[in-house]
Amino acid sequence: MELILLRHGKAETDHPQGDSARALVDKGRQQARRAGHLLKAAKLTPEIVLSSPLVRAVQTAEDFCQAAGLPGPVVQGWLACGCFPETALAELAAFHDFKRVAIVGHEPDLSRLIQWCLGAYGDAVEIKKGSLACLRLNLPSRYGTLLYLIPPKLTKQEQEEG
Repeated sequence: MELILLRHGKAETDHPQGDSARALVDKGRQQARRAGHLLKAAKLTPEIVLSSPLVRAVQTAEDFCQAAGLPGPVVQGWLACGCFPETALAELAAFHDFKRVAIVGHEPDLSRLIQWCLGAYGDAVEIKKGSLACLRLNLPSRYGTLLYLIPPKLTKQEQEEG
């Protein structure tokens, strides 16, 4: 399985209803759309997109899907903030029939998942808001190969040049 990881885009700093209700700002919506356009142009779109239930992640997933020409995301509670790598891989086993799966989530969960699958320690990986990464996984093994890590700065540059 190829596992695409997309960190939610830039969001409001706070919200009266709490952290889970924070919405994307315009920049975050643009980041999500650029990521979708990039993978579509590269013919690397996922077969399914799974999203954290937090508002900013769902909005990122929806904008990404729209830009990539994909059906909407499937919300998964296990992708909410605080997801451990072991949990993520156990949950992803249910999607083993898909060749390419995308998850939209949060930090530090995504960087920890990548580091865990690579056997890396410390702060070896940084996933900025709107970044894309991809791992090749051989489930149920925890180990994988990092195929790419694209910061939002490069997706912006690609769209301007393309």
